[in-house]
Amino acid sequence: MAATKRLTADALAEALMQRTGHAFADRQRLQRALTHASARSTHAGVDYERFEFLGDRVLGLVVADMLLAAFPDAAEGELSLRLNALVNAEALSEIAEEIGLPELIRAGSDVRGLDGRKRVNLRADALESLIAVLYLDGGLEAARAFIHKFWQPRSLAIGAARRDAKTELQEWAHQAAAGAMPAYRIDGREGPDHDPLFTVSVKVGQFAPAIGSGRSKREAEQAAAAALLMREGVWVASAQKSESIFGEHDA
Repeated sequence: MAATKRLTADALAEALMQRTGHAFADRQRLQRALTHASARSTHAGVDYERFEFLGDRVLGLVVADMLLAAFPDAAEGELSLRLNALVNAEALSEIAEEIGLPELIRAGSDVRGLDGRKRVNLRADALESLIAVLYLDGGLEAARAFIHKFWQPRSLAIGAARRDAKTELQEWAHQAAAGAMPAYRIDGREGPDHDPLFTVSVKVGQFAPAIGSGRSKREAEQAAAAALLMREGVWVASAQKSESIFGEHDA
């Protein structure tokens, strides 16, 4: 994320009104929500992280409600997979990029140079913060209008949902490895407590282990399971049949 000019609270509110369609009443709160901890003094508070927490819950509620209406015959398992595909860090990062949010985030120089997974997480967190402010400033309807605009087309574009990666791997292992159970191991954990990154490996019988990472142990395990399935060709054939766009980040 390249260095950007720091906007005043009024200029930031104007820029985000064009992107979200909402006129923000509390512009100072909006500015706090898009100011990363790296750009704040040590005594300035932790609003950014608190906004992420709230925005994550609002997003999950609205997307879950949207999926229930869009897929009235879908089972809980399929709905969960669709939900995960729409609210994971990769999806949020893509939407943040689509609306030009990264250029509006205030962050320290050490954070602006991030790349890879950490950059994805930063953009996802900023989008969650923005959703929280939409909710606090305009209520659930303001947040819902924004979420529907950018998430609904994605929800309808997703084809037949693939099964949970760990479940798929367990069933495949039973057939391909004479009943062997997948063995997961936590190989590493880095980052602060509010934004950890776990690395997990999974091994099945005599097959070489596969590695995955995620913001929780479960997400990392799912990523590792998906990586093994993709490497062994299990999900290549499945993708051709289902036309799923979940890719390696199904879970």
